[in-house]
Amino acid sequence: MPLTPQLAAQFHQEGFLVLRGQLTPERCAAMLEVSRRHLQQAIPPLEFEAELGYPGAPTALDAEGGQTVRRLRAAWNRDDCFRDWASDPQLLSMLRQLLGEPVCLTLAHHNCVMTKHPNYGSATGWHRDIRYWSFAKPELVSVWLALGPETPANGALRFLPGSHRWELQPEQLDALHFLKPELAQNQALFQHDVSPTLSQGDIVFFHSELFHAAGRNDSDAVKFSPVFAYHGRSNPPTPGTRSAAAGSVDLG
Repeated sequence: MPLTPQLAAQFHQEGFLVLRGQLTPERCAAMLEVSRRHLQQAIPPLEFEAELGYPGAPTALDAEGGQTVRRLRAAWNRDDCFRDWASDPQLLSMLRQLLGEPVCLTLAHHNCVMTKHPNYGSATGWHRDIRYWSFAKPELVSVWLALGPETPANGALRFLPGSHRWELQPEQLDALHFLKPELAQNQALFQHDVSPTLSQGDIVFFHSELFHAAGRNDSDAVKFSPVFAYHGRSNPPTPGTRSAAAGSVDLG
């Protein structure tokens, strides 16, 4: 069913929305099987933890743990199970409510399966996804799917509710547009973070300007999470940018 007005209002107010049990165990199991197989076989394109250098990541591709995969990229083209989920009619109906118009899936951003590993999986600081995206308006919605339990112990998402509407000073951000953790004014903001515990089949919508983070995976199993990003049809990527280069899929 489409979102209730109350749930849509909650998303616009807080910048994120958790919906429980949106996919059957069978659909989740199919995506999990493909994800594990593609990870084991190192099917490209891949992104490695060492390429980003976030806290806890290996220092280089040839260092210990340097081949730890951070994400299976280009999920839309990896397997029909991901494409079917990303274009699911019920999902698209909810996205149309949130964006207020027909929707397109960007192939340049997210469009992946996040693979958070024990030991060499890094923590991710507080950031907004829109920092490196280029669209006419900063109004995109990402959809995160839990293929298994997601808790603080295995690096679940953390959010700063309402932060998609914050106006910050330049000095609060570092060169990569992460919130500087050492600033007292930022530390006060961190006191309001929330980290929803997710179960298999739960999904999270979150706004491209919402500050979010994730810790390390201290469990003994890899965590798999497909995530796609969507924009409205009237909100195209800026020509000549990375956002435009990969194109979008108009899903109506």
